[in-house]
Amino acid sequence: MALFGKTISLFLIEGDPNKRWVCELSNWNGKAYKIPRIEVKRCSDRTDLAACGIYFLFGRNDADDKGIVYIGEAENVFERLKQHDSKKDFWNECIVFISKDNRLNKAHIKYLEHRCYLLAQEADRYMIDNSTVPADASLTEAEQAEMDEFLYNIRMINNVLGHKVLEPLVDISSESSEESPQLLCITAARGADAKGMQTSEGFVVLKNSQVADGVTNSCPKNIKKLREQLTLSGVINDKGIFTENKVFSSPSTAASVVMGRSANGLTEWRELKTL
Repeated sequence: MALFGKTISLFLIEGDPNKRWVCELSNWNGKAYKIPRIEVKRCSDRTDLAACGIYFLFGRNDADDKGIVYIGEAENVFERLKQHDSKKDFWNECIVFISKDNRLNKAHIKYLEHRCYLLAQEADRYMIDNSTVPADASLTEAEQAEMDEFLYNIRMINNVLGHKVLEPLVDISSESSEESPQLLCITAARGADAKGMQTSEGFVVLKNSQVADGVTNSCPKNIKKLREQLTLSGVINDKGIFTENKVFSSPSTAASVVMGRSANGLTEWRELKTL
């Protein structure tokens, strides 16, 4: 598989996609493991895991099905994972990043842990289980450049392995009008005032959008239930405002939630401007 000019190699250690994976990139001294929790104790056969590395523990919140992540670093990743297996309850899978030539040191992994935490916080896709912000580390200019490339590959591999934990749901930072997403809006009766955009993952209603006050008598039951769930989970607060960017399966579902009634998203969402 080729991504952004790099070839990514995925290996199934047991030949079973539900078990352990190894991931490598061309011209990169790093290496990633995707390990189900129930397979962690078997990793004594992977001697390279007894080295410096950074890791992500992934799970889900049963209440709202939102992902949970813990981001950590260790000088012996295998031993740290065994500790988490006995002490942390929420996770069911981990992704580990190490160096194939053992070039990562304590300062490197502290820097990567800190940067990954900030990116995950900014992306706001997962609940972060870390109780404190990981400390940063001081690196030389050359070391920082090397670790920033390592970080880029961490982001790409996590994405490929099914966890967009470090990727923002929407990116409206591009100054190029050709690359910027089209910003759409709904301004309607009963106070609805929302902004959104189409993305590769679905239709995203943007943070701070206002939904209509209540629902109509003819509002579909599934939309009523979805609005209730979003309110209970805090995605929509008690003032009817989205507290985070929220992706929906279609523009129509997004429009119906915003307007509190049945709606055709292809006509209700109107062009606002190009960012």
